[in-house]
Amino acid sequence: MATIIPFQALRPAPQLARQVASRPYDVLNSHEAREEAADNPDSFLHITKAEIDLPLNVDIHSQEVYDKAKQNLQSFIERGVLLEDDKPDYYIYRLIMNGRSQTGLVCGSSIDDYEKDIIRKHELTRPEKEADRINHMKTIRAQTGNVFLAYKNVPAIDELIESWKNSHDPLYDFTAEDGIQHTVWAVDKEETITAITRAFAEKVPFTYIADGHHRAASAAKVRKELGAAASREADYFLTTLFPSAELHILDYNRLVKDLNGATLEEFLDNLQKDFLVGKVDKAFLPGQLHEFGMYLQGSWYQLVAKEGSFTTDPIGVLDVTILQKNVLDRHLGIKDPRTDKRIDFVGGIRGLGELEKRVDSGEMKIAFSLFPVSIEQLFDIADGGQIMPPKSTWFEPKLRDGLLTHLI
Repeated sequence: MATIIPFQALRPAPQLARQVASRPYDVLNSHEAREEAADNPDSFLHITKAEIDLPLNVDIHSQEVYDKAKQNLQSFIERGVLLEDDKPDYYIYRLIMNGRSQTGLVCGSSIDDYEKDIIRKHELTRPEKEADRINHMKTIRAQTGNVFLAYKNVPAIDELIESWKNSHDPLYDFTAEDGIQHTVWAVDKEETITAITRAFAEKVPFTYIADGHHRAASAAKVRKELGAAASREADYFLTTLFPSAELHILDYNRLVKDLNGATLEEFLDNLQKDFLVGKVDKAFLPGQLHEFGMYLQGSWYQLVAKEGSFTTDPIGVLDVTILQKNVLDRHLGIKDPRTDKRIDFVGGIRGLGELEKRVDSGEMKIAFSLFPVSIEQLFDIADGGQIMPPKSTWFEPKLRDGLLTHLI
């Protein structure tokens, strides 16, 4: 069963929350982060992407960058931009995007649970990405990146969260520049904290990593590397737990640079074996499983997978698997989408216009739009101990960095 704890958050002074809160470190490159934080000395990007305060030619994975992050964190504390709560609390975090609301519980989740597979995974991690977060955490002795966990709805937990939201004023309530509203409450009464802890321990057998596999893996390795120097707080990592019914997974689309030597006519003919192929008169976003959009030479096509072109096991039935097996591998020669430089991925939040733009510019040759993976499919794969194909899920909205930091 799930083990969670409250923690003493390091968080912004209330009047500074909006300017401190930043987009997650891993959705921005260094250039974008420099631009976003250029006129904002209180942006949390100065801590999560500290290379923005160093010369342009700095190696972003050098110890100099992590030392700068530590220096900047200390400066934020000294200037009163960030304050540490005086006791451990839980926090409730609600996001509203386009009128749709989702609410999660911010807490410390057990690294023992992670290692025992009570916190379930569905992605492989890359050593270089782990190393970056390990060095960042060890140097600044804090977890700044929130791991997004899901769990199957429990009415008793829903009631505890809703009751607190409805009867208490929030710590923060602001709308970011992208139009997403962020609201945070502190759960500071011991009886409610105890009730929440007990509810997860008794009613939630597993939680599931939705977003943040590298952050979770890195936190586990930091605890191991710290050894005897590790505090009790290092036994837990910063997470926000969302009930599955409130989550929304967007499409995660593909772009490829060329047709692997085929002509348009040859490529379309090759697809006929596994798909029904038809031209459509506008951008095509699939409305159901096993349906795909394809943009090529200024035209959109609808592809429908034929019977027999896929298996019904949890991995084989995924649309990302069907596309990879029957198009990307078989016809375009992309054997490993994790490493092949001819393929790129675009989250559905950017819309189909982004696919058209990159193909029309000549940067890419062909684009594919997919129907989103469901949360139930994610749970089935994680419960089976299987690994999803890369770039299968895109969750929106995303949690902001800097609102709640866990010191270790």
